[in-house]
Amino acid sequence: MEVEIPLQTEVCMSFLSTRMKITIARHGETEENLKGIIQGHLPGKLSKLGKEQAKKLALRLKDGKFDVVFSSDLKRAKDTIKEIMKYHKDVPIFYNEELRERYLSVYQGKKKSEINWDKIKDEFNMLDGKPGGVESFREVEKRAKKFLDRIHKKYLGKKILIVAHGGSNIVLRNILLKRPLENIYKDKAQTNTGIDILEIDEQKNPKIILLNCTKHLE
Repeated sequence: MEVEIPLQTEVCMSFLSTRMKITIARHGETEENLKGIIQGHLPGKLSKLGKEQAKKLALRLKDGKFDVVFSSDLKRAKDTIKEIMKYHKDVPIFYNEELRERYLSVYQGKKKSEINWDKIKDEFNMLDGKPGGVESFREVEKRAKKFLDRIHKKYLGKKILIVAHGGSNIVLRNILLKRPLENIYKDKAQTNTGIDILEIDEQKNPKIILLNCTKHLE
């Protein structure tokens, strides 16, 4: 699903060098996704479809003039970005723990069908909930903010690519849109290899270009 936001609220102006353009993509489908296995900080292995999705994403982004690329250091993200970097061999890339998926503790590696969701779902979805040692969304937001503040200071005016995960990416999106964490469920999380594109100015004011675009998979 592609969501394009009309620009009627934006004053017509040429692209300013002080805007940072951020493209955020999710990794391809994994074998664990297919089997309903909770991944969290597990590496994850791209499925046959996931590998094809990664190649299609790479083709979609091949003409992007990125100045720097950031990826989660988990294998499923690294394997996805490997395809993208075939077209951007001279662009610096950094693998970052701050972009990891939410840590899901004792639930990692378990099938969703094995878990008594009625018992834990409320706490699991609470912003400060930490059932069984799970990382709370508040903690994910903290590390995501730290990452975004750093790249905003260093790369303002540049074009950035980020490849990470469904949970961590929706937190990144929420921060960039200046929404309180309570709004995290306002938008649907990205599908596998879905793309968000936003522009951020000096005051961190956002302009949405795309949300969860999957045209490349059609």
